[in-house]
Amino acid sequence: MISEAIDYLAIGQRLRAYRIAASLKAEDVAKSLRISRAAVYRLEKGEIVKIETLERLALLLDTSLGSLLGIDTEYYSSGEGFFERMRQLEEQSTHIYSHFDPFSFLLTSPHYLSHLAMMLEESGEAIESDKYAVSLSILKHRKTQFYQSVPKVINLISLRNVERFLHIGLVGNLTISPGKKSERMLLARQEVYHLIELLEHQSYAPTIAITEQAIPSIAFQIFYQDQNPISLAMSPFRLGELPNVTTGIASITSSFDAIKRYRSLFDKLWQNSAKDKQAIDLLKATLEKF
Repeated sequence: MISEAIDYLAIGQRLRAYRIAASLKAEDVAKSLRISRAAVYRLEKGEIVKIETLERLALLLDTSLGSLLGIDTEYYSSGEGFFERMRQLEEQSTHIYSHFDPFSFLLTSPHYLSHLAMMLEESGEAIESDKYAVSLSILKHRKTQFYQSVPKVINLISLRNVERFLHIGLVGNLTISPGKKSERMLLARQEVYHLIELLEHQSYAPTIAITEQAIPSIAFQIFYQDQNPISLAMSPFRLGELPNVTTGIASITSSFDAIKRYRSLFDKLWQNSAKDKQAIDLLKATLEKF
């Protein structure tokens, strides 16, 4: 029997995320484990009795037992599994410290998901369309969930990343025609205007700050429940211009030392960042340059 101290629900959530990352349906897992599909769904709800079942699942899902139990770092080599895990963590968090390139998908306009689908389609990556569809479906769910629950999200945005976003435009590759490039640059401008609108309505929008300092190229989020840190997520996947949802290794850890170091970095950058009207003016000046 598994110790009562283990978080069963969290194990179930990891199982679901790893299953999605492995492109397996519930019936695929059921067939491999010789159990019913309903039993798989119960496992993903945290209804776990035997440690042997977890060992078999870890082998099937190409991960370790420690990762499933939350003892080791979780690793995700595809976007869809990682995005699902992010959705789970966002759902249970009261506040989140966030940095993405160019900025968080949660801050994009209602039209952005269709723009992202267009960029992924033209990116030329050798990947099945149904894998893109899974990622887009999870991202849609994340945004819907975010606006329904509204955990407090503190967003740190790099001005350099915004400038590159405006310069390149919403493109999946750099070989599109000049006419298309102009259209995509206009779409990028509209997203920055949307960001400005969020800043102008801070009572509803997450807290946002713009930094002109050098910022890490890796995206990260620090999740909290009240004053207790839950996890630190680090990602190579990109949902901005030239998106990437397939190549790289994302990781999630509960290491106190890792969370402390990233939070210290975040606070240092946040302290000297532009906020409120200053941030709005900075973004408007950036738009004028492009």
